[in-house]
Amino acid sequence: MDDVDVFAEKVFGSIQGTMDLAGIYLGDKLGLYHAVAETPATSSELAARASIHERYAREWLEQQAASGYLVVDDVAAGAADRRYSLPAAHAAVVLDRDSLAYSAGVARALVGAFQAIPELLTAFRTGGGVTWERFGDDMLTGQSDTNRPLFLSKLGTEWLPQLPGVDHALHAGGRVADIGCGTGWSSIAIALAYPEATVDGFDIDEWSVDRARENAIAMGVSDRVTFHDRDAAEADPVDGYDLVQAIECIHDMPYPTKVLATMRRLAAERGLVMVVDEGVAEHFEAPANDVDRLMYGFSLLVCLPDGMSSPGSAGTGTVMRPATLRGYAQEAGFADIEVLPIEHEVFRAYRLVG
Repeated sequence: MDDVDVFAEKVFGSIQGTMDLAGIYLGDKLGLYHAVAETPATSSELAARASIHERYAREWLEQQAASGYLVVDDVAAGAADRRYSLPAAHAAVVLDRDSLAYSAGVARALVGAFQAIPELLTAFRTGGGVTWERFGDDMLTGQSDTNRPLFLSKLGTEWLPQLPGVDHALHAGGRVADIGCGTGWSSIAIALAYPEATVDGFDIDEWSVDRARENAIAMGVSDRVTFHDRDAAEADPVDGYDLVQAIECIHDMPYPTKVLATMRRLAAERGLVMVVDEGVAEHFEAPANDVDRLMYGFSLLVCLPDGMSSPGSAGTGTVMRPATLRGYAQEAGFADIEVLPIEHEVFRAYRLVG
């Protein structure tokens, strides 16, 4: 019974975490965190600021305080009189889209994943898949908002400067091909860090490319960043790119070998080919570390079913270990892969050689 109790407690913790995730989602989507961030609020004040019903405002405030997300000024006060606030440290996690700790986007993406559970059940039974579009706007915006602060703060200012040849080339007006660019933050980050460089972003998701173009305009780099809603295999650079990168997307692709072969061609003789993907353990472990557990979760719900939605898919899944990428790279014509000196708690960066 001791073992039963221990495991039951573990499952209960997962259930509690899911409930908290729902509270974060509501606070994010309805603007409730914004409404209490600067000025503490009672339930009536929150309802007025966020244009929601007072009874729901009261329940959300109490749930958030009970879980330690919000702080209440007087627990003993009447329900209508209690005033709630969002500590600055908590705001960095659930509200500040520029913070590296920002996590509300992940909560939004996971709720998007849950929306496709009926199709996922069918995919498990048939071997089919769930297309990316089926996960909806919550998945798209959640992933975009999660990647944004990381790319803007790290990619062009810390990661690429560790690659001397690339850093020099981009300062001298070099060219970048960004494969699977999504809503464009990786491309934009490079353009901001390297004012002389030009970037071509490629993605087959039209919605994401439209958002990428809007983001480039908003950030003032649309003159040097061009986004293409087409397969990068259609690109025909005159003399190759100085950097060809694919960040957190190779594991999603149904035909990774084809994509890597395209990247090799785009780099021609001079360019560096870089793949940034999940920093999972080199070998399967059980129980696994937190990164592997997180990535297996995303793989079950999103990445594997998305990849499997194309016929003949490689079916990689989110947990793409180095040996798997090495196999794909060698099939694409590269000699090997090497890990680049870019450190991150979740991602691992590779150079594809030869």
